[in-house]
Order: sequence, then C-alpha cells, then structure tokens
Amino acid sequence: MKRWLWLLPVTVPATLLAWAAFAPIELASRDELFEIPPGTYARRMAGSQVEILPDRIDLTLGLNDVLLLRNRDEVPQQFGPVLIMPGQSFRLPFEVASTYSFACSAHASGQMSIVVAPTPEPGWQRLQWRWRHRQRAFMETPA
Repeated sequence: MKRWLWLLPVTVPATLLAWAAFAPIELASRDELFEIPPGTYARRMAGSQVEILPDRIDLTLGLNDVLLLRNRDEVPQQFGPVLIMPGQSFRLPFEVASTYSFACSAHASGQMSIVVAPTPEPGWQRLQWRWRHRQRAFMETPA
C-alpha cells in the first residue's frame, strides 16, 4: 500500500487539470453587467476624465454572451442606436463570435469595442478560458 502513495501528488493535480479541461462550464448568469454610476455626466461636464467602461469588453458565446448596461446616472446615455434612460437597463445578447464597435456616450472616447469569442472547445481552450476567468475574478476582488 505505501509504495503507491507516491502517486498521490501526481494523480490529484492531473485529475483536477483533466476536470478543468473537459467538464462543462456553468455560470450563474450569462449577463456581463456594467453600471453607469450616478453623477457620471456631471463629472464629465465638470472636466473630469471619467472612465467607467473599459475600451474593450470580452464576452464568450454560450457562457457570458449578454451585455447588460445599467444607467444609474441622472441623464440618458447613448449606446449604439439605443438611448438608455436614467434607471433603465439594456440587455444586448450576442449570437455570433466577432468584434463589434459601438458609439457610447458613457465612454470618454465615445467608442467601445465588444469582442465576442467562440465557445471554448473541451481541452486546452476550455482550460485557458477557466484560467483567464479566474484571473479576472481575482483581479476584480476588492482588497
């Protein structure tokens, strides 16, 4: 029995990696939420460089493929052809992997790109996706 114990440190990590590479990815929601906070327009009009939304938003088909914008500001915000009134939310589902560009009044440059990646295939792609997703979640966790 003891002669097999040396396999434990190798077997457990290999099993975890195999699971991460081949198990289905399940998320609580397919929505990727971005909020426009109150006072954004006023701060921008006062000359502040307000960066609420990133230049680029990355989504993945079948996983987090719905962009959800919530306007908590006191003024309407433009996103592409849609005017989001104060207190309203706008959901934009994506069905095709591609790069999309939108005019966005809540963004300092007035433009925003959304990159929708294809669903990661089982194996190396899925393992990489899980790694990036965990890194991003770790970086967004407040200290």
